[in-house]
Amino acid sequence: MPELVFFSGTMDCGKSTLALQIEHNRSARGLEGLIFTRDDRAGEGKLSSRLGLVTKATEAGPGFDFYAHLVGHLSAGGRADYVIADEAQFLEPGQIDQLARIVDDLGLDVFAFGITTDFRTKLFPGSQRLVELADRVEVLQVEALCWCGARATHNARTVGGRMVVEGAQVVVGDVNRPEDEVGYEVLCRRHHRRRMTAAAARAAALSPDVLPVDTADDGCG
Repeated sequence: MPELVFFSGTMDCGKSTLALQIEHNRSARGLEGLIFTRDDRAGEGKLSSRLGLVTKATEAGPGFDFYAHLVGHLSAGGRADYVIADEAQFLEPGQIDQLARIVDDLGLDVFAFGITTDFRTKLFPGSQRLVELADRVEVLQVEALCWCGARATHNARTVGGRMVVEGAQVVVGDVNRPEDEVGYEVLCRRHHRRRMTAAAARAAALSPDVLPVDTADDGCG
C-alpha cells in the first residue's frame, strides 16, 4: 500500500542526504519520481545535502498545489512512481493535505522530510500537519550533536552569534555558519533552555566573571 512517510529530525541530521539516497535507489531500479523542495540552502529549485550532493527539484512556494501539479503531469503523459518533498516544515498545512491526497487518490508513495520544531521549540505548521496525517513518522537515527557532546534535540537561531528566541518563524540560514548575521545551531535541551551556544560557552570559559551555566534557570528549584 502507498504511504505518506514523514522523516523528521533536527537540523544537520541528514534529512536531505536521505532524500537524495531514496531518489538514487529508486531511480537506479528504473522508477521515476518527482522531487519538490522549499527554500533550500542551495537556492531555488534545488535539493541539496551538506555533504555536497545536489539535484534539481521543483520549488513548492506558497500556494503551490501538489495534487494539481501531479494530475497535470500524469495527464500530459508524464510518469511518476513516487514523490519526494524536502524542507516540508515550510509547507502550508493545506499543502500537506494535498500530499496525503496524492497517496490516497493517485496511489503514489510520498516521502516528506523536515524539521519538527522551530528555534522557539514550537511546531512548524507543516510538520504538525504531517504528524497528524502521516502513515508513518520516522525519526532519523543519525544523531546531530550539541557542542557539549550530548544528542542535539533543539534548533537554535543566532543573530550576530547570539541566540535569539523571538522573530519570524522562517528565516533561511545555515547551521554550519552560526557566526553569520542569521545562523542556526543544534543544541541539547539543557543548553537551548540556557541559551548557551558553542560561542557563548567559549566566551564563558575564557571569562573569570561569567559562569558556564545560567543558574537562574537551571531547573533545580
